[in-house]
Amino acid sequence: MLFFALGVGVLALLVANVCLGSATISLGDVWNAIIGGDSRNSVTSQIVMDFRMPRALTALLAGAALAVSGLLMQTIFRNPLADPFVLGVNSGASLGVAIVLLVLAPAGVSLTQGLELGGHLLVVIAATGGAAVVLGVVLSFAQRVDVMSLLILGLMLSYAVGAVVSVLMFYSMAERLLSFFAWSYGTFGNVAWSHMKVFGFCVGAGAFASLFLSKPLDAMLMGERFAESLGTKVKRVRIFSLGLASLLAGTVTGFCGPIGFLGIAAPHLCRYLFKTAQHKVLIPASLLGGGGIALAADLVAKAPGFDGALPLNAVTALVGAPVIIVALIRQRNLRKAFG
Repeated sequence: MLFFALGVGVLALLVANVCLGSATISLGDVWNAIIGGDSRNSVTSQIVMDFRMPRALTALLAGAALAVSGLLMQTIFRNPLADPFVLGVNSGASLGVAIVLLVLAPAGVSLTQGLELGGHLLVVIAATGGAAVVLGVVLSFAQRVDVMSLLILGLMLSYAVGAVVSVLMFYSMAERLLSFFAWSYGTFGNVAWSHMKVFGFCVGAGAFASLFLSKPLDAMLMGERFAESLGTKVKRVRIFSLGLASLLAGTVTGFCGPIGFLGIAAPHLCRYLFKTAQHKVLIPASLLGGGGIALAADLVAKAPGFDGALPLNAVTALVGAPVIIVALIRQRNLRKAFG
């Protein structure tokens, strides 16, 4: 029943994202545009099909991907505050994207426009590779430091990677810098239908593969030794889980920019709603919950009724920062869910 209610809520947010914006479009006009019967008003059809529909679907997929990525990291690190943004994984993905955009891309070419299918894949590979490198560094220290030290490590890695990106920006061309700055603010509006094949496939494949990790992840929550006693191949599960987390976070960062706090907020909200630590429930719940939070954040960021738009990360921070604060305050209670 709770899954049904969550699904209805996500569907309602998806419809609201398509209907609301600087100009409100009625549900009937949206339906006509989708079925191709809006020949009398081609402008409305173009707004719906070329701008709002891809943006809404991107928000849904990106939120789902970041939520599952955050859930996987929280389980593997057994750390309630782990997520792609806090641990510096987004920064690693940003470095991969910066190399593609500021070094490899032709002058004046934006991140995903004009690079065709091979360019899209290159962006995903670069972002995923950068995310995986940072995750590997964090993982190497995770067993030796406490929660706060791990967060500080992630912060320091973010600064170090940011310094490298700054050097690349200093030596880059003005046209490339403009494109990189636009990307770095974070938005769900950069993914057109032509990009959706790569974006949707990477997110869908990562999310689908994560569903098969439910039982091993449940065992990992009780500790690696306990998981090994149950026959779980801990090293393989850890590498596979972090690989999926890197793929999901890297894909979203590559196409949408560094989106903060969704990866930490959605899993905690799902644990609170469903009152369970079982991943067979939390993974699909995080897919829906993360997509819903992203849709809600983008709806607020679009500031319906106004011509301008708020920075997406400003809105997600308003949701995610309180979750981090509450998680720190309730750290003793959270330890029960993380072994």
